[in-house]
Amino acid sequence: PMSEKTPHSAAAPDGGWGWMIVAGCFLTTVCTRAVTRCVSIFFVEFQSYFSRDYSATAWIHSLLDCTTMLCAPLGSYIGNRLSSRIAIMFGGLLSAAGLLLSSLATSVEFLYLTLGVLTGVGFALSYTPAIAMVGSYFSERKALAYGIAMSGSGIGTFILAPAVQLLIELFSWRGALLILGGLVSHLCVCGALMRPLEGQSGRQKEMDLEGAKKSEPSDAKEYSFLLIPDFLLLLVSFLFLAYGCSVPFVYLVPYSLSAGVSPQQAALLMSILGVSGIVGTITFGWIADRKCLRPYRVVSYMLAVGSEGLSCLFLPLLNGFSLLVPFSLIYGCFDGAYVALIPVVTSDTVSSTHLTSALGVVYFLHAIPYLISPPIGGWLVDHTGSYTATFVLSGVALICSAVILAAVRVIIRCTRGSSCLN
Repeated sequence: PMSEKTPHSAAAPDGGWGWMIVAGCFLTTVCTRAVTRCVSIFFVEFQSYFSRDYSATAWIHSLLDCTTMLCAPLGSYIGNRLSSRIAIMFGGLLSAAGLLLSSLATSVEFLYLTLGVLTGVGFALSYTPAIAMVGSYFSERKALAYGIAMSGSGIGTFILAPAVQLLIELFSWRGALLILGGLVSHLCVCGALMRPLEGQSGRQKEMDLEGAKKSEPSDAKEYSFLLIPDFLLLLVSFLFLAYGCSVPFVYLVPYSLSAGVSPQQAALLMSILGVSGIVGTITFGWIADRKCLRPYRVVSYMLAVGSEGLSCLFLPLLNGFSLLVPFSLIYGCFDGAYVALIPVVTSDTVSSTHLTSALGVVYFLHAIPYLISPPIGGWLVDHTGSYTATFVLSGVALICSAVILAAVRVIIRCTRGSSCLN
């Protein structure tokens, strides 16, 4: 009787406490992704205070983004081994400490360590386990749940971008970083909400027992999804995506300032990016959950990424606040869409048992492009004297991401069709 009961208790409830998990994940994305985006507002401050060039300062943002993604597998490992709760709370403590130390910075190199590495590791420990928890609580309404949870980065950016600008004006950048540190310490509260599903801890023990019986290390079984061809193709596509999508967030504010937009309006552009991101996240999440469209989630993902790339190509032609607003709206909308669809597409490709580890790998792969794209962008700006090359490159990368996925899907369809006929 016990063995019959276990799957039931471990089944996704699709609601109930699941919505609290969504709320916790929402707050986690606010504290991690939105805060990361708002670091680019400090860009100009750091540059003038430490009197350093573009690429030297851009490394701070890159390191933060990169460490967050590089340590994602560490987050999923701790989440799987101990519990999501412990991982998220520990991450909150680390990142809050990183921001507090950053407010005492004496040089850019000091900021690399505190704001880049320490805060990044903290964010990594919180981010992946929180996202994977949503996947374990939802199956039918998965895309909607992720849409709401991941819209944290959009809503957070909308509120935080002007707020951070204000804090910098009132308390200088040191005070602003101190206050952000206080905000990020709320990750510990989010961690407390992450109640594991009944039967989940049981499943972990069962898996370990099975592993012992088959005398096969459970790690090998945990990472078996790496051999799924579809998953590997997703990863290649994600690599291009990650290269393209981070550039506009880093360089939109400096670009609009160079185009003669006032600093307040530039911060407003970031806010608009955030808001349209929310709209994109939730609407695409809701659309992808419809019964008729559920098999075509990958197609909607490809459309989102492709359109995002196209809008990037047009950015260098826009040189005024009134022209940059529509860009922010369109780009933000599609950006939000793909953010919500990444976990959905991933969990459709691998089973939900492997989701934590798979997301760890996916975000880990985001790290390398995230690290190199802003400095490459900065280098191009320094050498060409304009932002055109930077934005065109990121647009092309995004379009490549969609095209690769589409081409491969077509090839697979054709080959599988012929093999079925035989």
